[in-house]
Amino acid sequence: MKEKRWSVDIVIDEHEGRTRAEARLKAEAATLKGTGLARLNPSDPDVPEIGDELATARALADLAHQLIEATAADIEKVTKSPSDLKS
Repeated sequence: MKEKRWSVDIVIDEHEGRTRAEARLKAEAATLKGTGLARLNPSDPDVPEIGDELATARALADLAHQLIEATAADIEKVTKSPSDLKS
């Protein structure tokens, strides 16, 4: 059995109380990019790691959603029938 390797790179930047994360999936057949945002509530203490975690979690969730959509589209192409994965 051949091992496959996919990688996800996370890029995070902060600007004026907002954190943005980008999760980039590099797979054999595709590259997908998920984005996540977090903002500092003005009444909360500024802890950058929390914004990093939240923005990254949201970027990964976006990426996962896109991967499910891509999988559903691939199944529909092969089977010529609607897929249940979108629900």
